[in-house]
Amino acid sequence: MSVSENQGFNTRAVHAGQAFEPRTGAVVPPVHFSSTYAQDGIGGLRDGYEYGRGTNPTRDALQEQLAALEGGSHAYSFSSGLAAEDSLIRALTRPGDHIVLGNDAYGGTYRLINRVLGDWGIGNTPVDMADLDAVRKAVAANKTRFVWVETPSNPLMKITDIEALAAIAHDAGALLVVDNTFASPYLQTPLALGADVVVHSTTKYIGGHSDVVGGAIVVNDADLAEKIGFVQFAVGAVSGPMDAFLTTRGLKTLGVRMDRHSDNGQAVAEWLLGRPEVEAVLYPGLPSHPGHELAKKQMKKFGGMVSVQFKGGEAAARTVAENTQVFTLAESLGGIESLMNYPSEMTHASVKGTELAVPVNLIRLSCGIEDVEDLIADLERAFTFLK
Repeated sequence: MSVSENQGFNTRAVHAGQAFEPRTGAVVPPVHFSSTYAQDGIGGLRDGYEYGRGTNPTRDALQEQLAALEGGSHAYSFSSGLAAEDSLIRALTRPGDHIVLGNDAYGGTYRLINRVLGDWGIGNTPVDMADLDAVRKAVAANKTRFVWVETPSNPLMKITDIEALAAIAHDAGALLVVDNTFASPYLQTPLALGADVVVHSTTKYIGGHSDVVGGAIVVNDADLAEKIGFVQFAVGAVSGPMDAFLTTRGLKTLGVRMDRHSDNGQAVAEWLLGRPEVEAVLYPGLPSHPGHELAKKQMKKFGGMVSVQFKGGEAAARTVAENTQVFTLAESLGGIESLMNYPSEMTHASVKGTELAVPVNLIRLSCGIEDVEDLIADLERAFTFLK
């Protein structure tokens, strides 16, 4: 089946890159594990396939699927989200360049930019992305190559105006990079809003089943694509064929899963909002969220990620995090099962003591696809341990 950009999201998710196998008619394309490919004479490649680091049919199928869903012309699949980010930065920046990023960026992203690539000569300035004047000032103060934003952000759930940031970046000759991991392409398509590059940890909602690690870059510019593709080939942090297959399988059901994640996230957030133990609920689907109207404009729904802060401080947050049964205390997010995370000591431990530090009274919930009544009952039980 040929796939058109005019077709609906779920149709593209199921069929992009997934033509049936012509010899047998198998509706699920085979997983290609071969590391190398026979040549018809020296340099006589069959459909361009030569060596597994450079090309693999299963990875190519995933990349076509990713591009179709993000509205991009090219997509690249990597062994992890951080491998994708590292390859992107090495492909499109040089020592002396600068990255302006959100002051609540994912700890692993900041660690990569600040501690790994900082030694390579890449500077960075964290800034509140909601303060557009501050962004302009930070961009103008340095040789800025990237404006880098997560929206919603991890774990403070801030919503950033993608169109406005794109204008600021482009006026300065910079590129806007949007980490779309929390929203997924089902809820938000940053390229359509002016972004130049979309990055993902496909480990999360795209894979969706907590059984595969991966990352992706999607662009809509051939020149950028050529540079990224070269680094993908030359450095080689590619997704293996089984990882690519598992990610493709997860991506096919992204739309139906995100509907359920979003519905559960909304219900959990509303329940938390009424609890006396809670200081703040951070969820863009709540009218009280400062980014609610903007989220309504640039997102289809509000997702399954909810952060909550407790009046009882760190002790209360730790108590709830360690006393749930349906919510599992674990790293990561975006799987079909609900996860609970204490970012200050888990996903964001690398930014403790910096301006990116996460409040110690905050826990992050990744609401899965279980029955929402069971999620709320689980939280209600955990709250009984609070004194």
